[in-house]
Amino acid sequence: QVQLVESGGGLVQAGGSLKLSCAVSGRTFSVYVMAWFRQAPGKEREFVAGIIWTGYSTYADSMKGRFTISRDNAKNTAYLQMNSLKPEDTAVYYCAQKTGVVSSNPNNYESWGQGTQVTVSS
Repeated sequence: QVQLVESGGGLVQAGGSLKLSCAVSGRTFSVYVMAWFRQAPGKEREFVAGIIWTGYSTYADSMKGRFTISRDNAKNTAYLQMNSLKPEDTAVYYCAQKTGVVSSNPNNYESWGQGTQVTVSS
C-alpha cells in the first residue's frame, strides 16, 4: 500500500524559506506524477506545483518564481523549496501522487500524505 509522508513544515518569518519533503513508499515512485497542494483554513485545497518523472514541472501562477518543486527518483522523495514566504502562504501543505499528467484538480490524485503545517508570520 502506498504511503506518502510529508516533513519540513514549521514557523517562519515573512521573507524566509522552507523546504518540504515528501517520502513515498509502497509504489514505484519514478513513474508517478508528484504534486504539492495547500489548504488554508476555510479555503479549498489549492494546487501549488506538479512534476513528472522527467523533472518537467508546472506551477500555479502565484507560486512561480518563489517555489520550486523537484524530485529524487532514487530516494523516492519529492521536494518543495519555498522562498520569499508571505503570510498568505500559511496553510497545510500536502503532497499527492497520480498517474498520467500533472493536474491542478485535487480530485484527480490517487494518494495523499497527511499534510505538514507551514505558518508564516508577518
